[in-house]
Amino acid sequence: MKKKVLIITYYWPPAGGPGVQRWLKFVKYLPEFDIQPIVYCPENPNYPIMDESLVNEIPDTISILKQPINEPYGLASLFSKGKSKKISSGVIPKAKKQSLIEKTMLYVRGNYFIPDARKNWVQPSVLFLSEYIQKHKIETVITTGPPHSLHLIGLQLKARLGVKWLADFRDPWTTIGYHKDLKLTDASKAKHIDLEQKVLNTADEIIVTSNHTKNEFLTKTKHPISVITNGYDSHSVRVEGKDEKFTLSHIGSLLSERNPVVLWETLSELIKENDAFSEAFKLQLIGVVSDDVIESIHENGLKNHINVLGYVSHDEALEFQMKSQLLLLIEIDSEDTKAIIAGKVFEYLISETPILAIGPKDSDVEQIIKSTNTGTYFNYKQKSELKVQLLSYFEAYQNNTLEVNAIGLQPYSRKALTQKLSAIILKR
Repeated sequence: MKKKVLIITYYWPPAGGPGVQRWLKFVKYLPEFDIQPIVYCPENPNYPIMDESLVNEIPDTISILKQPINEPYGLASLFSKGKSKKISSGVIPKAKKQSLIEKTMLYVRGNYFIPDARKNWVQPSVLFLSEYIQKHKIETVITTGPPHSLHLIGLQLKARLGVKWLADFRDPWTTIGYHKDLKLTDASKAKHIDLEQKVLNTADEIIVTSNHTKNEFLTKTKHPISVITNGYDSHSVRVEGKDEKFTLSHIGSLLSERNPVVLWETLSELIKENDAFSEAFKLQLIGVVSDDVIESIHENGLKNHINVLGYVSHDEALEFQMKSQLLLLIEIDSEDTKAIIAGKVFEYLISETPILAIGPKDSDVEQIIKSTNTGTYFNYKQKSELKVQLLSYFEAYQNNTLEVNAIGLQPYSRKALTQKLSAIILKR
């Protein structure tokens, strides 16, 4: 008989983005390891990004439980629908460019909704799931965040029923980058720290997506911590060939702080100095892009070389990855972001397209790219080295020799990662 495990998640198809795909893929492969997943998610969520194509990937054999959720973004949208949607999707303008409405919304979000705007779903979920768990004899519960309020559901279920509880952190909690933008009071910061401590020291096991997050949490708890990264899955998407242009494509969100001015300046120089480069180059941005980033690109004379496509379906994103000449990977230059490994990284790895990455020195992403031989990684101070590498890539493109020879990818396959997860679930 397969072991039942209850997975509590906010993001689930038709939501789009990497947060959905992590647990959608785990659920796909868990039955192969004698585990029967049961998914619990909101009935009426406020998803900032939608991808209906992911609905087709939900296995027919799993049970999905849904309960209504009361979210504040509906009320906030009465004041400013556009600003509410942007903030809920993570696009937070720089402080000096924030309107009074945006400042107010961020303050309210940060100090009245702790740990996050889904806090009102905790108590109704605990009541509903307590009865369900006992009735169906479920021994293991998994919560995944952000939103980290879902870990409070696990915290209470653990206290009430004594179930085995695994807390999955797709991102850190108190050190996550956007906390600095939420205008938190000292009292609010203390509440976050207290809740984080309770979760880390009550869960039977903690799962994180990067070694940096593991090292951070090791200073806060003695409970077991396992690193299970995001990964890639097999797919049927095929393309006929690469773009004719020298396309540098970024897939995913480019928020205000994720703005590599050093890259825009370098590209501007190459366009001015090299007519062939100027003729062939195209910058392609696929996903949510902040106005600050667009403005910065235009200021560096790249307006005629940019193509902003917005959010596309997962399959379309895979097509763009495979057709591009280069894939761009950007992370904020910060100590806190060394732990961030975007979900798209692993799909980049199998795209057969070289990766050009810019981020903080000694990050987890840097280690992955170098160990898999899938591209090059630069920190924000390596402008001259970045320029040389871009020119090298362009010359390879001109000679039709631009390619990647990846190694050591198998440990990042979704099935291999699910096997690692199943061992934790089955561990007594």
